[in-house]
Amino acid sequence: MTVILAAAAVMVLLYLLAIMPRMVHRPDRRPFQGVFYAHRGLHDNEGDAPENSMRAFRKAVEAGYGIELDVQLSKDKVPVIFHDFTLERICGVKGKVCDYTYEELQRFRLCRSEERIPRFEDFLKLVDGRVPFIVEYKVEWTDVSVCPLADRMLQGYRGAYCMESFNPLALLWYRKNRNHVMRGQLSDAFFREEGMKGLLYFVLEHMLLNFATKPDFIAYNHKYYWTPSRQICKKLYRGLAVAWTIKSQKELDARRKDFDLFIFDSFLPANKA
Repeated sequence: MTVILAAAAVMVLLYLLAIMPRMVHRPDRRPFQGVFYAHRGLHDNEGDAPENSMRAFRKAVEAGYGIELDVQLSKDKVPVIFHDFTLERICGVKGKVCDYTYEELQRFRLCRSEERIPRFEDFLKLVDGRVPFIVEYKVEWTDVSVCPLADRMLQGYRGAYCMESFNPLALLWYRKNRNHVMRGQLSDAFFREEGMKGLLYFVLEHMLLNFATKPDFIAYNHKYYWTPSRQICKKLYRGLAVAWTIKSQKELDARRKDFDLFIFDSFLPANKA
C-alpha cells in the first residue's frame, strides 16, 4: 500500500509540474484587463464587415473593444489575417492560404462583402496602439516561420499585444526569442468537441506541455471551464484565464468567475469587463 501511495504521489507531482505555466518574471497583465475582445474583429459575415476584415477591425477600435485575430503566411511569406487554413468557407475558392501569393489572394472577396484578406502590417497601422489585441498564430504542423516574420513587424509597434496558438511550437519560439511578450496556450476539449483521438490531442487538451512552453495564460473553450488542468492553472498557479468564444450575454454572465478575459462574437457585451 505504501508503494502504491508513493507512486500516486509522484504521478500527481509530475502532473502538476507538467502543467505549470510561467511563475516568475510574468509580463504585466494590466494593459489587457478591463476590455472585451472582439473575435476576429467586430464582425458580421452576412454584412459588410466579415470576420478578420479591416472593416471589422475598424469597428472594434471605434467601439473601444480589444481584438482577437488570426495570422498566417501567404505563398510569398506575407503575414496575412485569415482564420481557416483553407479558403473555401470564407472566400468560396479551393486551396489553402499558403497556395496563393498575397497579390493572388486579393482577387478573393471575404464572404459577400467587398473586403479582401488584410496584411498584418496594415492591421497594425489601423489599430496604432488604440486597443490591445491578441494575435493567434496559425501553425498547422511544424513550420513556425510565421512567428519571426510577424514578430518583425511587431518590433516597432507601440501598443499592447500578446500572442497565442494551439500549436505549442509557436509558444516555444516566443519563449526562446521574445520571452518578454505575453504568450498563451490555446486549448479545447478536443475529444468532446472535435472528436479528435490519440495521445497528441490528450496532451494538448490537458496542457501537458506547459512545462516546456511556460504560457502566461490559458485560452480555453468556455464550455469546458471545469477541465481540471485549466482550473489548476488559474486557481493554484494564478495564471491568466481567457475564455473563447462567448456568444451571448447569458454565457458571459455565467462564466464571470471562471475567467479573467473574454473573447466574444455574435452579440455586444452589456457591461464592462
